[in-house]
Amino acid sequence: MTSDITLVDKVVVVTGASRGIGASIAHAAAAAGATVVLASRKQEALDVVADEIRAAGGTALPIATHTGHPDQVDALFARTVEECGAVHGLVNNAATNVYFGPMLGIEEPAWDKIFEINVKGYFNTIRAFARASSGGSIVNIASVVGMRAAPMQGVYGMTKAAVISMTQTFSVELGPGDFRVNAIAPGLVETRFAQVLVDDDEMRDMFVQRTALGRHAQPEEMAGAAVYLLSDAASYMTGQVMVLDGGMTAT
Repeated sequence: MTSDITLVDKVVVVTGASRGIGASIAHAAAAAGATVVLASRKQEALDVVADEIRAAGGTALPIATHTGHPDQVDALFARTVEECGAVHGLVNNAATNVYFGPMLGIEEPAWDKIFEINVKGYFNTIRAFARASSGGSIVNIASVVGMRAAPMQGVYGMTKAAVISMTQTFSVELGPGDFRVNAIAPGLVETRFAQVLVDDDEMRDMFVQRTALGRHAQPEEMAGAAVYLLSDAASYMTGQVMVLDGGMTAT
């Protein structure tokens, strides 16, 4: 093993890679030497990110995939192995939150959609990755709202709590197969996904005032942790949740 944080000779699948945290992680993984397979629902958006990575000297393969559909996920990993020869890492980042409000007000279709992508989607990709690989690193993007009360985001918070539980259990079940499974729990990050919070002065201040660094994060601030967890430098780390929240949960 090595203490160097490098992804040279590794193939990494990143879901939700068309923008925000996923795109930032994909860029960072490629810069660290990985061949990056980009997955999200819209091919056109993936192509933009892939072109950016290639322009910077990296290698990227964009494959449109709905992670809530197991057949598409299986096809994603089959094509990855076919075109890249192997797969060594997975970053689960594809997520949705189609409802913002009190939990009692959510309708069943919104509930089903959030759980389909945020929980079933993560499970689908982990299972397909485990079947396609002889070992490697899985990084699940969770959230601090999966660790604390999440007013107005309660169902989303439940899915992220499920992701943390999934991370811990898979780390035990897959460990003997030489898989490591960890999670990153971001605080408030300025992405299109979180725009409703960032653009609302009252909601943003509620987060920022509880944050030791006194600000919200940018997507690229999540990327270094993901690269570390994917690398052999983290070879003895599994079943853990790395919290990147500017100190919010410390206050």
